[in-house]
Amino acid sequence: MRGLKDKVAIVPGGATKIGAAVVQAFRAHGVKVVIADIDAKSGKALEADGVTFVEANIRSDEDIAKVVTTATQTYGRIDFLVNVAATYLDNGVESTRAEWLEALDVNIVGSVMLMQAAREQLAKNKGAIVNFGSISARVAQTGRWLYPVSKAAILQLTKNQAMDLAPEGIRVNAVSPGWTWSNIMDGLTNGDREKTDRVGADYHLFPRVGDPEEVAQAVMFLCSDESSFVTGTDIRVDGGYSAMGPEGKSPAIPRLMD
Repeated sequence: MRGLKDKVAIVPGGATKIGAAVVQAFRAHGVKVVIADIDAKSGKALEADGVTFVEANIRSDEDIAKVVTTATQTYGRIDFLVNVAATYLDNGVESTRAEWLEALDVNIVGSVMLMQAAREQLAKNKGAIVNFGSISARVAQTGRWLYPVSKAAILQLTKNQAMDLAPEGIRVNAVSPGWTWSNIMDGLTNGDREKTDRVGADYHLFPRVGDPEEVAQAVMFLCSDESSFVTGTDIRVDGGYSAMGPEGKSPAIPRLMD
């Protein structure tokens, strides 16, 4: 894709499965990457030529400043910010005030503070921001409040950022994955991808969950010159999840004729 080679990206949450796929896709296109994550073991394992890891918590302004400084001092510029980092902390109706504040801090506020810290560089280089929404932003899910609400807020934030940063030449978009093979899916199933695909098959037009690499390719498009007139929008990488209504994939009319 045009406009990626020799650019520099910051990827908070880059040590996760989806984040790592984004990092690998960037490197394949010649982009240098700074990974920011709290998972030092996984993050350091991804370090290579053109990939630098910074142990950082995006709830900390000091850590955010360290990430931006590392990017500019190591690679000389910042062109892309891809906000993968998220928490799945969610106790639904029982969620405490502290849990609400932590979830919103990680899923929304941290990315905004990072944008503010990188804004000068992003404007200088006419860069791009990609936020991570979710199919959870558009539907009610039993027992889940914090994650869906924060993801819905991210989609609104994306439009607001696109509006106010456009005069600086910064494009802002989002991707909304459906069920994707990710750290949370891996943990819930003890690494059983086959089971994950089997359960997720009912909720997607394709009978499986998505691959991290499929999400990463949408991110590459939104950062590239191929999307130079695209801002303030959301790409749903969800295998048809959000297109499918409550009738599901099975034809309903025949049931009336039985």
